This record gives sequence, structure tokens and C-alpha cells, in this order.
Amino acid sequence: MSFVECTVKVNGVTLHYLDWGAADKPPVVLLHGITGHARVWDHLAARLQPEHRVLALDQRGHGDSDPAPDHDYGVGTMADDVAAFVGSLRIERFALVGHSMGGRIAIKYAADHVAHLDRLVIIDIGPEINLAGLQRVREMMAHSPERIESEEWAVEYIRRANPLQDIDLLRARVRHGLKRLPDGQLTWKYAKGLRDMMREGRRDAVDLWEPLPRISCPTLIVRGAESDILSAEVAKKMADRLPDGRLVEIEGAGHTVPADRPDEFVGQIRAFLGR
Repeated sequence: MSFVECTVKVNGVTLHYLDWGAADKPPVVLLHGITGHARVWDHLAARLQPEHRVLALDQRGHGDSDPAPDHDYGVGTMADDVAAFVGSLRIERFALVGHSMGGRIAIKYAADHVAHLDRLVIIDIGPEINLAGLQRVREMMAHSPERIESEEWAVEYIRRANPLQDIDLLRARVRHGLKRLPDGQLTWKYAKGLRDMMREGRRDAVDLWEPLPRISCPTLIVRGAESDILSAEVAKKMADRLPDGRLVEIEGAGHTVPADRPDEFVGQIRAFLGR
């Protein structure tokens, strides 16, 4: 797998990203979900080449990017990061793919900057989140220890909350999502402030229904048929409100669609981007 690791400073934080493919190919920007990082997109990125240039961002507080100095992880702020990121690379037109938290950020960015988008993909997230799924994610983050026993322990910990994930992709996610502390122990790469936010039950109250009718580019909503985060009713309502929206459900997938059914997911994304 061939990619270049890069950094760029925007809005007071240094963001780390991975750049796959030739600069003259149509760009695709990938936004991970909460607790994720750029390497969760390895499977998709490898299969979008050589037709696309793929840019996978470690969003603020995640992976090898800086944490937010003011603990601001709001949708609007992180959408501003995306705008500054593509601006710094002088990218005028691109496709945007966002999963979970990244999907909410993608909705906000698209509504404010739709002239820059060729395509938009929103993966298993919407303006309304099922409370059962939200509680599952909260509990997983809130009860996670700061120090991790081993990579294998972390794999089993995440797998309990996401049992449908492909085990090889889950191991890769964990391997790239941990770092060594000065004393040699492991900890998560995502910022402690995000865990504190979940422990305290804080939520961004941004209204993402209002922007949907302003997103005029072709938009694909991908829902895991077993998802406890995005209901079938909300997904259909989203597709109906979008001027050029379409909806697909992937059988056997839960919320972590790209890792639950990776080949089916890649097929849907490649087909949509190639339209």
C-alpha cells in the first residue's frame, strides 16, 4: 500500500493526513468517526486507486493530529477544519465521504460549500441518532481505561460493542489507534477530552435537518441494515429531503459499515463515485 504521510496547520491545530494516489486524479476526502483515525480507511483507499487521489484526515483530537486546545469538537468547528484543509491543498472540486461523526461534519461542510463537491457519501449517521446506539457508544468511551493492557485486550474491548466487524480490519484499527506512553504502557490516540465529553453526556445541538435541502450534489446515504445508530425511517427521510439523494442498505452490517462488510461497502462507493 502506497501513501504519503503529511501534516498541515489549520485553525490553530496541526492535522495529520494520508495522501494516496496521483495529484492529477479526482480527489476523495475521507472523514472517520469518533475514536477513529485515517488508517481505518486503508481498505477503501487501496481500492479507489488508481482512479482517485484519496486523502484521509486525522480530525482534531484523533490519530496523530493535535487535540483541540479549547476542547472544541463541535460539528461546525470541525467542518471549518475540512474547509481549511482542502483550501490549503488548493483543491477546488472533490468527493467527500464521512462515517458517523465524520458524516455529520460532512453534512455541515456540504451545506456551506456545496459548490466544491462532486459527490457526497454519508455513512450510517443522520440528524437524529437512535438513543440505544448513542448510549452504547457513550458507555464504550466513558468506561474505557486511560491505560490499555495490550492490543489484544483493546481488540476484544471494541469487539464487544461492535461484534460484526471484520476481525482483521478491527485489529488494524486498534494497531494504528494506540500509542506508547513515556512509561511504555499503551493508551488510545484519540484525545481524553472526547472521553470526558462522553462521560459528561455533552452533545452538539446543531440542527442537521435544515441544511439537507441545500446539498444539491449527488448524495449517497449508506445504512447498515443492523444499525442501532441510524434508523431506516430517518435514513429514508434524509434521502427524501436531499435534492439528489439516494439510499442503500448493506445487509449484515451494523453501524461500522466499512469494517462490517468491507467488500460490499467498497462496491457501493466505487459505483457511486464512478457515476
